[in-house]
Amino acid sequence: MPDVRFVLVGPKFEGNVGAVARSMANFDFEELYLVEPCEIGEDAYRRAKHGSDILDNAVSVGTMEEAVEDCFLVAGTSGITTKGDRNYTRLPVPVREFAQHVSGYDEKMAVVFGREDIGLFQEELNKCDLLINVPTSDRYPVLNLSHAATLVMYELFQFGNVTRRAEPAERKEKEYMFGFFDDLMDAIDYPDHRREDTSVMFRRMMGRSIPTKYEYNTIMGVFGDASKIIKNGKRWE
Repeated sequence: MPDVRFVLVGPKFEGNVGAVARSMANFDFEELYLVEPCEIGEDAYRRAKHGSDILDNAVSVGTMEEAVEDCFLVAGTSGITTKGDRNYTRLPVPVREFAQHVSGYDEKMAVVFGREDIGLFQEELNKCDLLINVPTSDRYPVLNLSHAATLVMYELFQFGNVTRRAEPAERKEKEYMFGFFDDLMDAIDYPDHRREDTSVMFRRMMGRSIPTKYEYNTIMGVFGDASKIIKNGKRWE
């Protein structure tokens, strides 16, 4: 089963944190990170039941970056999505498709949930490799935090035992690749007002594909050569 870290950003109600811990115990997940959480007290432990050890070992950090820094893939969650292929900053992958896609990886990945009232900020969403959501009724699409987390855990648990996949590129390698992509946009004088969205689009595309180390090295070779040629004013011979 994938090594998944569940990250709760700015949870406001300790009962929700406890309920998430309980569900983690139900589905054999152990690692919980809390970003600037509310106080965790008696209500959280009451809701956690046999997941109290997960609360005991939960790691509290100050930023989302700290919570995901050693994860090769970061999946953000959002109850609010928009339609249309061009709106890639909010274009999610259904959670069942995501669970199938990441099955077979042993590397650590993070699933990030936002605040109960406003979710993840746009800048936090932009740092995610891809977005996932639980399909719900258009009339009332937003799930309770612990309910949403439980459904994600269930889907990941169902697809937990499959054949090992090829080794993926590490997070630091992908961040380096994203930097090269930005350099390439600089080299071709890509319009400033489109750069941030295009950079997020490229990150999302790589997040959905989960490039292997071989694919990463190939892409980096192309980016590196292209950037040098453009900057030097040369052409392919």
